[in-house]
Amino acid sequence: MKVVEINSLVLAYLGDTIYENYVRRFLIYKGLAHVDQLQKEAVKYVSAKNQAAYLKSMISQNFLLEQELEIVKRARNYKTTSHPKSCDIVTYKYATGLEALIGYLSLENKNDRIDEIMKFILEDNVC
Repeated sequence: MKVVEINSLVLAYLGDTIYENYVRRFLIYKGLAHVDQLQKEAVKYVSAKNQAAYLKSMISQNFLLEQELEIVKRARNYKTTSHPKSCDIVTYKYATGLEALIGYLSLENKNDRIDEIMKFILEDNVC
């Protein structure tokens, strides 16, 4: 099976863990030393609302490649009716699109590209 054929939600499942790991490492290297402080800061990056904002910013700035946009669109358009209570379905689908992209890039061993995307998110801090 080709990576591009893997279910979008499975890609997002993987991408979520990778994304959160980047965020946690970033915050630790930033010097945050208390778990409650780390958790409070991490939410700024891992909330669906902010993930959606980061993705929208990347799209508006033409940061993503065509193949990456296809992965995002496929994940965003995946039929689902459930979503967290903390956000609406559209926001959730954008967040899922970002996570699916990270999962896809990981399975394709495109770690340099993940680094670029995470640098965009963590250093530019769009939100």
